[in-house]
Amino acid sequence: MAIEAVFVSVVADSRFPAGQVVMTAGVDALVRQGGLNPSQYLRRHLSGDWGDLSADDRRQNDAALKSGEDRLFSSYQVMPDLKLWIITEWDRSVTTLLLPDEY
Repeated sequence: MAIEAVFVSVVADSRFPAGQVVMTAGVDALVRQGGLNPSQYLRRHLSGDWGDLSADDRRQNDAALKSGEDRLFSSYQVMPDLKLWIITEWDRSVTTLLLPDEY
């Protein structure tokens, strides 16, 4: 699948393991329509750039990154009407790209 190949190149410099990278149907549809290229946002997430989060949420992510005991969450305002969320599970087994209304 071509979408999986996009993600292979973005995980090399990550601060934590992404596990299996998956996307929801909504993100997949946007990618297939050419409305979203999530690679840069996945790269930012994996490098510890949590995007558009409050200072408290950033601190929570930083603590989870150190402890390895909680999930990691990022939010990116891609366009005025499009937000992308990325969540890596606490055990770092799966990273999911999703739209807020798919949560």
